Amino acid sequence: MAKADYQLIILGGGPAGLTAGLYAARDRLKALLIEKGALGGQVLVTDWIDNYPGFPEGLSGFDLVEKMAAQAARFELETKYAQVTGLEFSEKTKKLTLEDGETLTCQSLIIATGARPNKLGVPGEDELTGKGVSYCATCDGPFYKDQEIIVVGGGDTAVQEADFLTKFASKVTVVHRRDQLRATKILQEKAFANKRVEFLWNSQIEEINGENGVDKVIIKDNSGNKSEMAVTGVFVLIGTIPNNDILPLDQLGADEFGFIQTDEEMRTKVPGVMAVGDIRSKTVRQVVNATGEGAVAAIAAEHYLNGLTE
Repeated sequence: MAKADYQLIILGGGPAGLTAGLYAARDRLKALLIEKGALGGQVLVTDWIDNYPGFPEGLSGFDLVEKMAAQAARFELETKYAQVTGLEFSEKTKKLTLEDGETLTCQSLIIATGARPNKLGVPGEDELTGKGVSYCATCDGPFYKDQEIIVVGGGDTAVQEADFLTKFASKVTVVHRRDQLRATKILQEKAFANKRVEFLWNSQIEEINGENGVDKVIIKDNSGNKSEMAVTGVFVLIGTIPNNDILPLDQLGADEFGFIQTDEEMRTKVPGVMAVGDIRSKTVRQVVNATGEGAVAAIAAEHYLNGLTE
């Protein structure tokens, strides 16, 4: 293959990217991890993680990322903090352009740019994220045993997760801005039959209040009337946005929502380019499967570099 600055570049430093970097560095590949902000991605705003294997007492998102980063550093993974503004796959050697004009080349690339949840954009949301405001029912549901909570949304995810959350919460109120759900009928029927799920139609959350955690929300209906509801948790489930602004999706292959499609080895349509973590088209977005995907992609990259795959 053509000469390049690196055998492998990993674009993104969340759990998937860090795991890929760990595997690549441990296998002595000449690898570089590029992160535009702080290592960890969305995990950094996760107050507490109870379901990551190997930590029976749980730990904060920050602590988990710190341990992952330290493990990668132990094997001397090179890390660069920079914003990538362009990618070019026209040749076997992949080219990355950075915000300052610098260009880097690599023989293989792992895309781990992640995704971000759609937010309500209301007062109190950012301040109470991880302290009662959540974007993941699977992650945070068990913290709300015998408590009253709200789910915002009306699509498949919101309705399915509202039903799931009744395993823990005493009452789940689904707040939806329309007078009917968008979720598939079978999911609607199951939620309607669940006595712990209630629906508040034609309404939106206008404000989330609390000091050290959520204690109430202000709700406004479509007529402009406002009311308060005492709750301890607000699950915002109105969609996820892929961080794909710089990605040539037509070359990589993407689903209708802009998430990258791969095979089971994390390979995209471009030879030598893999995608992992929340940027990947899939149904489950958890730290544990992101790390697994990172490991698989690093091994796929090594196979590619060794000429075992095209």
